[in-house]
Amino acid sequence: MNTFVSNAKPTSILYLDGVSVSFDGFKALNSLSFVIEPGELRAIIGPNGAGKTTMMDIITGKTRPDAGEVFFKGTIDLTQKDETEIAQLGIGRKFQKPTVFESHTVWDNLELALNRNRGVFSTLFYRLTAEDKTRIEDILSTVRLVGRKDDYAAHLSHGQKQWLEIGMLLAQEPELLLVDEPVAGMTDAETAETATLLKEIAKTRSVVVVEHDMGFIRDLGVKVTCLAEGSVLAEGSIDFVSAHQKVIENYLGR
Repeated sequence: MNTFVSNAKPTSILYLDGVSVSFDGFKALNSLSFVIEPGELRAIIGPNGAGKTTMMDIITGKTRPDAGEVFFKGTIDLTQKDETEIAQLGIGRKFQKPTVFESHTVWDNLELALNRNRGVFSTLFYRLTAEDKTRIEDILSTVRLVGRKDDYAAHLSHGQKQWLEIGMLLAQEPELLLVDEPVAGMTDAETAETATLLKEIAKTRSVVVVEHDMGFIRDLGVKVTCLAEGSVLAEGSIDFVSAHQKVIENYLGR
């Protein structure tokens, strides 16, 4: 076991050590180990098939590893929890394709997402508190949608739908946010704005971003983990990782 990884476990927000999983003989993850600190923004890169999606599936309880440890906040064993339990613990996941309620307004989307444990009956009769309204207004400001709050989500641009979905996750108040290819299909201006937005969000929670767009990752200016064949190939600044011979051979050269 990597001593550094082991020592980091008590203080980490996310801790993976020796995580392996196979599907029909194919090793999707091969002794994957890395640590995310509280309040850290981390970028994950790697070629298709490197294990990025499987890694997120394991963190969120969609897939069980064959071996290895996955801990949240040092003490919570995520391999013993299901998807619903993990979401309630404070881990939010944004998939590549935005899933918003298109026939509802931006405001209503955020109201529906607010972190309240209510049944269907109580939801029908719930009235927003002043605190709820302030929370929604804060999220609108964070995700650059104050001016669109009364518009139907269907009328937003692709990039704005991505921001709305990030806002819906923020409404659930996660401590760790997993974001899959957030700038795919965005304009250059939206891509640059998304880098700023994610850096703002990371001031109050940990964020892991899986992305292919190297210009966007350079804009984030954070530690980068490059995966290949299910394990960590290199880790460090974007300049360090980009210059790494194995990264060039496995990923950047493709």
